[in-house]
Amino acid sequence: MKLAATIARYLLGFMFTVFGLNGFLHFIPLPPPAAPLALQYMTVMMTSHYFVLVFLIELAGGLMLLANRFVPLALVLLAPVLVNILLFHSLMDIGSIAPGLLATILWLIVFIRFRAAFRGIFQATTN
Repeated sequence: MKLAATIARYLLGFMFTVFGLNGFLHFIPLPPPAAPLALQYMTVMMTSHYFVLVFLIELAGGLMLLANRFVPLALVLLAPVLVNILLFHSLMDIGSIAPGLLATILWLIVFIRFRAAFRGIFQATTN
C-alpha cells in the first residue's frame, strides 16, 4: 500500500502541477466546452480571475505532493478543487469527467496513506 500511495502521490502531484502551470502558461490548448452552460460558466470564471486562485492552489498543492512536504495540507487544499472539478463535469460536461475521476481516485489513495493526520477531524467530541 505504501508503494501505491507513493505512486499516486507523484501522479497526483504531477497532474496538479502541470494543470496549475497550464493555467498561467497555456502550453496545453484546451478547446472550449461544447455545452452552452459550461461555456458560460468558464467565461465567467476566466473573466472574473477566479481561476487565477484555483490555478495557484493547484500549483501549490501539486508541488507539495511532488516534494513530499506538507502532504496533508496539500490534500486539504486540493479536495475542494476536486469537488468542483467533479461537479462541473457531472453537471455540465459529463463527456470529459475521466481525468477528474482519476485524480479523485489518486487523492483517495494518498488520503488513506495519510489518514492518521486527519484522525482528529473525524472524531465526534462532546466538548
